[in-house]
Amino acid sequence: MAQQQHHWHFFRAGGFDQVKIRSGADIANLDQLDPKLWVALACPAQGLEFDSKTLTLLDTDKDGRIRVPEIIAAAKWTCANLKNPDLLLRSAAVLPLAEINTETAEGMQLFCSAKQLLANLGKKDVDVITPEDTADTVKIFAQTNFNGDGIIHAEVIADPAIQQVIKDVIACFGSEPDRCGKPGINQLKIDCFFKEAQAYSDWWTKAETDPTILPLGQNTIAAVAAFRAVRHKVDDFFARCRLAAFDPRALVALNREEKEYLTV
Repeated sequence: MAQQQHHWHFFRAGGFDQVKIRSGADIANLDQLDPKLWVALACPAQGLEFDSKTLTLLDTDKDGRIRVPEIIAAAKWTCANLKNPDLLLRSAAVLPLAEINTETAEGMQLFCSAKQLLANLGKKDVDVITPEDTADTVKIFAQTNFNGDGIIHAEVIADPAIQQVIKDVIACFGSEPDRCGKPGINQLKIDCFFKEAQAYSDWWTKAETDPTILPLGQNTIAAVAAFRAVRHKVDDFFARCRLAAFDPRALVALNREEKEYLTV
């Protein structure tokens, strides 16, 4: 059966006829409008007096231009997920949840997402959603433990041992900000941590049988700590020795006078 042609209404402006969008059905049937009747076939995705986020969403191929197929695709998607597409012409600042078409899988997903988002914002009993509700992602996810951002923080884990592992990873490799604003770790940091931990474990196992790694045995760790405590002074001593060997006249400048040592 041939598709029924949509009936269009026109008005004259600027010396030529233009289509008048009067209903949601007009928007839903933009694919039937001859491209020759469009005022423009493309427009820039930036620099317009129009919401920049909406322009970015419309520009699906990210070429910096919004073209007819992209407008048609957006119109089809929007109309399919509304019970009454006429709602698009009301210029309302809110979307009633009851207007979402839950008879489709995608519409049901949108409805459930909107309900969850409002619940996260403390608006569980509110039956409308606004652009402001969707704008602050930090606020939206502040009370959610698992928000799909690939980052996990210690507070969402009940096991103290695993909490400590997360803290150890952060201490070694730093943190990544979770959507809720808390410091956490991602898969890359976890992989790096356990790779280095395994390398350290292998080194320690080898050190138990290779005396050249821990020359002082169990006392090697204490000796290293003692050396690190005075390392800067040791480095300073040998630096002075090298200067003195280079030019003996530097001895006077490198050392205090004897009387200063006697008063200490």
